[in-house]
Amino acid sequence: MDDKSKILLVEDDVFISRAYKDGLTQAGFDVISTGNGEEAWEKIKSEKPDLILLDLILPIKNGFELLSDLKLHNDLKNIPVIILSNLGQMSDIKKGEELGAVDYLIKSDFSLREVVEKVKEYLAKSKIKGK
Repeated sequence: MDDKSKILLVEDDVFISRAYKDGLTQAGFDVISTGNGEEAWEKIKSEKPDLILLDLILPIKNGFELLSDLKLHNDLKNIPVIILSNLGQMSDIKKGEELGAVDYLIKSDFSLREVVEKVKEYLAKSKIKGK
């Protein structure tokens, strides 16, 4: 059993998803990706990822609904969630933080390399806390 960190990438844009998945895989992560909120919820429960990269605008169940569900489950609520969205309104950022996201990245403001660095940073923090 290797100890690669498992990342759940929740992104409905196929091209963006592929780019992030490739970048994270090259950085040494085990990446599971899905394009809708309902499927993401099933993957969270079955895979128990080490970190979730979450888009907000998703088919079936949006990112805010997913975050709300996550926080209601004791065995899942401590999984760090980084929101990765095009929504840059202060109200969206505030809502994401109130729902427990550890960070809120606006896609256009962060390169893939910077996103990978953020993932590493939050995984290191969660390992120190012992999850």
